[in-house]
Amino acid sequence: MKQYFHSIQIDTEKCDGRMKCMRVCPTQAIRVRNGKATIIEEKCIDCGECITACPHNAIIPLTDPFGELTKFRHTVSIPSPALYAQFGREILPEKILSGIKKLGFNDAFDLAITCGEVSFAIQEYLREYKGPKPLISNVCPTVVRLIQVKYPSLIEQVIPIETPRELAAREIKKNKSKQLGLKEKEIGTFYLTPCPVKMISIRQPAEKGKSYIDGAISISDIYASLLSALESPEKGSYRKALESICILGIGWAMVGGICRTLRLKNSLAVSGLGEILKVFDDIERGKLRNIDFIEAYSCHQGCVGGSLTVENLYISYNKILKLIETLEFEKIKACPDIREVRKLYRQKYFFIEGKLEPRPLKPLDKDLAKAIKKRKEKEDIYESLPKIDCGACGAPTCLTFAEDIVKGEARLTDCIFNLPQKFAELSQEISELLDKPTFPSRTRSGAKKTSKKRKAIK
Repeated sequence: MKQYFHSIQIDTEKCDGRMKCMRVCPTQAIRVRNGKATIIEEKCIDCGECITACPHNAIIPLTDPFGELTKFRHTVSIPSPALYAQFGREILPEKILSGIKKLGFNDAFDLAITCGEVSFAIQEYLREYKGPKPLISNVCPTVVRLIQVKYPSLIEQVIPIETPRELAAREIKKNKSKQLGLKEKEIGTFYLTPCPVKMISIRQPAEKGKSYIDGAISISDIYASLLSALESPEKGSYRKALESICILGIGWAMVGGICRTLRLKNSLAVSGLGEILKVFDDIERGKLRNIDFIEAYSCHQGCVGGSLTVENLYISYNKILKLIETLEFEKIKACPDIREVRKLYRQKYFFIEGKLEPRPLKPLDKDLAKAIKKRKEKEDIYESLPKIDCGACGAPTCLTFAEDIVKGEARLTDCIFNLPQKFAELSQEISELLDKPTFPSRTRSGAKKTSKKRKAIK
C-alpha cells in the first residue's frame, strides 16, 4: 500500500477525543480510540475540516517556515489570489506584491496573470471536448483527492489542464535560470497558501511525480509582517493599479470566479464539502449531464474561505466580487493575449504531464477468499448493530464500526448498545469471585476468636 504524505498532524497532548473531527470528516478517515483521534492515511484527503472543527486546536496544519528560503540562491513568492482579499479595498495587488518583496523574497509573481491564461485554456478545452459531462475543475487539491478516494468513476471528467500555480512555478524556474545564470534547483518558488492541502499538491502531486513548487507558506503566518510592510497608496495611483489587474485571474480566489469571468452560461459553481458530495452523488446517478463545467472548492466561498486565511470569508469574497465589478464597470480588461494562449494550447503547453489515477483503499484481506468471508462477517455484524451512527464507539458510522471490528481494530463491546451484555458478563464474573472464600484459615480463626471474646464478655 502506497504511503501518503499529509498536511495535518494530531497533537495527542491537546486531543481529548471529543469526536467533532470524526463527525465532519467527509471520507470517514478519523477514528477515536482510547480517547485520542487517529487518521487513516489512505482515506484522508487533507480537506482541513477537522482543523476548524477541533475545539482545542489539537489538529495542526503543516506548512513551510520562512527559514526554507535560505536553501536557495534566488527566491520567488507566488501568492494565491486569495491573499489580495485579506486587506482593505484600497490595497490592490500591486501594493501587496511590493510588500512581499520586503519580507525577504527576491521577487513576487502575480499568479492572477497565469490564472487568466489557464481560464482561456479551459475555455478552449470545453469547446473541443466531446466526452461525458460535466467536466470538473482541478483547481482544488481536496476535490481531486475526494474524487480519487470516493468517486473514482468521475476521474475521467476531471479537466486535464495544469493548475496556474504549477505552470507559474515551471516558467519562473526556466526563465530565472536563463536570466540569472543559475541552475533551476537553485531557484526557490514558494506558494503563499490559504489552506494546508496545497502542501499535498506540492509534496505529493496527484497526477505526476514532482511539483515545480518548493514550498508553501501559510497566509496567516506572513499576514502581520506583510501588513507592516505595506505602503500607503499614492494619490492618483488607484486607476493605474487597477489597470494591472487581470480580471480573468482575480476571480480564481472565490467560488464562481472562473465561470463568471469566462461568462460560462452552462456551468455550476459549488463550495463546501457537504454540497460537493451532493453534487457528485447526483453526477454518479446520471444527473447534471446537461451541465458543461463544474467549478468546485472544498472551502466555503472558495479559496478566500481557506483555514489559513485571516479575514472573514464573506468580507474577502465581497472584496473580490466588488473588484471584479469595478473592473467591468471601468471596462478594464488586462487579459492575456488569447491568440498566444491558443497557440500554446495547441502545443500542449497547458496540459498535465501525468494521469490522474484512483487511490485504492486497503482491502479487508489480501487473500480474496478471506476478504469475501470478512465482507460477509462485516454485513452480519452491521445487521446486529443499532444503525443510528451515534459515533460513541469511536467510528463515524455503524458500517465503518463493523468494518473496524472485522479488521481487528475495534471490539463489538465498544458499542454502548452492547454494554448490557458486557455488564452482565462482568456481574457474573464478580458474583463468581464473591462466591469463592477469601483467606479461609484467617476467616475461621477470626470467627473462633470473636466467639471466644463474646463468651468472655458474657
